[in-house]
Amino acid sequence: MVGSAIARKLNAEGYQQLVVRTSSELDLRKQQDVLNFFEKEKPEYVFLAAAKVGGIMANNTYRAEFLFDNLSIQNNIIHSSYLVGVKKLLFLGSSCIYPKLAPQPLKEEYLLTGPLEPTNEPYAIAKIAGIRMCQAYHDQYGCNFISVMPTNLYGQNDNYDLNNSHVLPALIRKFHEAKLKQQPSVTLWGSGKPRREFLHADDVADACFFLMQHYNSPEFINVGTGEDITITELAQLIMKIVGYEGNIEHDTSKPDGTPRKLLDVSKLNALGWKAGITLEQGIRKVYQQFLQSTSVVA
Repeated sequence: MVGSAIARKLNAEGYQQLVVRTSSELDLRKQQDVLNFFEKEKPEYVFLAAAKVGGIMANNTYRAEFLFDNLSIQNNIIHSSYLVGVKKLLFLGSSCIYPKLAPQPLKEEYLLTGPLEPTNEPYAIAKIAGIRMCQAYHDQYGCNFISVMPTNLYGQNDNYDLNNSHVLPALIRKFHEAKLKQQPSVTLWGSGKPRREFLHADDVADACFFLMQHYNSPEFINVGTGEDITITELAQLIMKIVGYEGNIEHDTSKPDGTPRKLLDVSKLNALGWKAGITLEQGIRKVYQQFLQSTSVVA
């Protein structure tokens, strides 16, 4: 999702010499294959958006895979970038790097100041390692490797699998299917009280393009909207956009995750970048894309 958004942004800005590979063409977990790719292509700039991602259930179920796969992907790409002399690398992390009960909004300096959310700890640890790796390669080798921590993302090419997706696309699918089947209610995981911030993939691509040009510090930087809503409020907004007229119920046996996750984006805003797509605009856009691509449309 993010990689394709960055590619669209670069194309729109006139960049034509993009080097891309699908996961079926290049397994980024295989060190020698990644090094061979870098030695052959010799890219000048790298946007490291590849990762194994998922929602609470996927993170908590595939804990070993989320740790191993993400460590392997980022280690191989960062080290290969150093070996072939990449001019600049941008590593995309995640807001889950912050402690579960850190003060809100989340400032960059809160990293490693408390325990992580247990359900996605392996993924968070991998992303923290990626930040530290970029900083270490800057300190020891002088590499211009920067780290960007986006908030919860959604957008074109999102994952709508009900077991492995994030909350926003999962709710779009749930409400859409409930509307088609005329179901009386839709069940949300958890209490609906946790607060989350959501950023459209096109906005994070725009931010990454901006930071690749204007940011050179080894200290990581948050990317978000600076606004959050409860999961229940999100569900009500999606319900309105989809046109579902039933009820919302809660399955409190399912985990809530972190109580609140709102990024402090003052550092990024001070550089001159702000998000441009409102949540309602973004959801309407992705719902139309969902309707065009899904096989469950009536």
